[in-house]
Amino acid sequence: MKSATPLTAAELEDRMDRYLDPVLSSRRTAARPAADLAGFGAAEQGFVLHWGAVIAKDNAELAYQFTAFAPRAMGLMNLESVQSWLLYAMDLYDKKGQLPAIRAFQEVAAFAANQQEKLAGRALEDCAGVLERFVCGLNGRPLKIAAGDRHFTDTEQCLLPPVIGRFADPAANFRLYKAMVVHQWAQNWYGTWRGGVLLEAAATRGLTGAGLELFHALEQVRLDACIARDFPGLQRDMAALRHALDPGGEGRDPDWAAAVAGLADPAVGVADSLNLAARLHGRRPDTCCYRGALDPDAVRACLESRAALERDLFRIALARLVEDQDGRPPGAEQPEALTLPETAARLEAQRHADPDRPTGVRFELLLDGKPVAPPDDVRSVMESILQDHGEIPPEYLVAAGPGLYRRAAADTGRDPDAVWAGTYHEEGAFLYDEWDHERRHHRKGWCVLREHAVPPASLDCYHQTLAKYRGLIKSIRRTFEVLRGEERIARRQPHGEDVDIDALVDAYADCRAGLEQTDRLFTRRHRDERNIAVLFMVDMSGSTKGWINDAERESLILLAEALHTLGDRFAIYGFSGWTRKRCECYPVKRFAEPYDDSAKARICGIAPRDYTRMGAPIRHLTKLLREQDARTRLLITLSDGKPDDYDHQYRGVYGIEDTRAALFEARRDGIHPFCITIDEQGADYLPHMYGPANYAVIADVGKLPLKVSDIYRKLTS
Repeated sequence: MKSATPLTAAELEDRMDRYLDPVLSSRRTAARPAADLAGFGAAEQGFVLHWGAVIAKDNAELAYQFTAFAPRAMGLMNLESVQSWLLYAMDLYDKKGQLPAIRAFQEVAAFAANQQEKLAGRALEDCAGVLERFVCGLNGRPLKIAAGDRHFTDTEQCLLPPVIGRFADPAANFRLYKAMVVHQWAQNWYGTWRGGVLLEAAATRGLTGAGLELFHALEQVRLDACIARDFPGLQRDMAALRHALDPGGEGRDPDWAAAVAGLADPAVGVADSLNLAARLHGRRPDTCCYRGALDPDAVRACLESRAALERDLFRIALARLVEDQDGRPPGAEQPEALTLPETAARLEAQRHADPDRPTGVRFELLLDGKPVAPPDDVRSVMESILQDHGEIPPEYLVAAGPGLYRRAAADTGRDPDAVWAGTYHEEGAFLYDEWDHERRHHRKGWCVLREHAVPPASLDCYHQTLAKYRGLIKSIRRTFEVLRGEERIARRQPHGEDVDIDALVDAYADCRAGLEQTDRLFTRRHRDERNIAVLFMVDMSGSTKGWINDAERESLILLAEALHTLGDRFAIYGFSGWTRKRCECYPVKRFAEPYDDSAKARICGIAPRDYTRMGAPIRHLTKLLREQDARTRLLITLSDGKPDDYDHQYRGVYGIEDTRAALFEARRDGIHPFCITIDEQGADYLPHMYGPANYAVIADVGKLPLKVSDIYRKLTS
């Protein structure tokens, strides 16, 4: 509201009725919320009316709950905090549905009580990705970071508080998160759960409650010593956190330090912590801000499910190694066999001393007495087995039979086109945020994107294109060969082959003005090595059916031939979609793949699909481009129109704003987006999405193949 005069209760009720009409009745009216809101100023009233109307577009019941509880919220918090409360509730609606969001609106007092901590603290959702990458870089099995009511690990995920606000500085709260993650990672890497020693003690000795807490405090001392040996910088940060948050911890029991000193010995393990816990029974352990808790039951369930899966994966990997060695699949005469016991005599896991590993040993696979190097994915499974068991169990060292092969194929060969329709439609997919311009907020994990293979087609299209554009291809190749060997002129150099006239004029003017004259007055020719990675994002929506699709294929063939000559790294991905649950990308040529007949056949296989939901594919392809080590990274879109989807909400302003936000995120990551479109109306929306100089409209689709290579040359020159 722009007016400075507050509305009356009757005026407020009239405006609320407009957006709440679907959920109002003779018993439920907007009279009470309007009366409550009438006591506030015009700014607060306008805030509630605006957001109520925005929320009503998604769900009228949620709009009513917000409108009803907003006056109470504004009595407890400022408008900025109230907005955080409503966005929190709407995120819950996006992720978990209506009932959790309604509870969030109704529990406004609890939210307000924690708001001070939330404002000063650090939210896990803002740093979970950074923490996952950090822990993956340490070593061992990756840990998924998730929010939980308790702080512990089940060996596959690390559960942390959703918000930490123990420090006034958000950076310090992040360091506390990092210390918590490091401690839980250390439990895996340094053997707290290895070999089932702790799980057996919990089951047979009744290690629970205070006893388990004492053991955990002792194990934390051992793990801290391990971290100090291998990562002294991390341990210094963790010690500083303890000094700040647990000032009485270290000195509460004067005998504690002496009692636990032996746990710093590199030779001790989890069994030593258990034995010391038995001797110190009844002692009160020191506090520790990053220690959290232990949950043996959760770990046991996780280990049991993982052990069966990894045992089968390892046996299948061994069967592949045997097949590579023998030149034929093992056990062909036993089609139903799950394992091949006769292969056990050929396989061995040999120990070698390795002081860099926490167990002091590493294992090498031998087949027929000779070392074999397993692929990276097999090695990761092997490392996970070692992390859980400390060795490769003898029963694992047997190759899988044809029966296990078939079962594994059935488990992993799920049809990607059918998965979306089931209960687990997000299984194996990428989840991406989507920008809601009315909320001015991202919908977290809103879009489900999956990569689908492009069926290869006949190379007839490729050969026909070469024949059709024979003369143009020769011209493009000559142009790009010159570009590859092009010498560039560096201006304003201290030494060079020629005088830089512009620099000389500027220097003369400086001299006449009494300023110091520069010595950078020359030009020098030099050969600039190209370091470019480009990803072509091709519109495969249904609207490209017919000659537009033909023009896209021809353009890509011409461009791929030129880039193959030039030597630039390039990838080609198609995109399409059908609502937020079926965003799709189609790898035509990945960066690591050669431009060979297979890639050419996939280009020929590009065909129209569904709609043009662009935000999620842009975020996905931006992620792929970020992984390329290149000085210049380009994301070039070939499209026939603006963002569109079967979902009517995405059409119009919503889709344009989401695409614009995704492109802004790409530019923030150092990626240069550019759009080539045949939509004659593109000038109406492309400057808003891409910027005034980052698009080209080609009105005649027949000229698309002629123009794309020229545009690329200009972009990269």
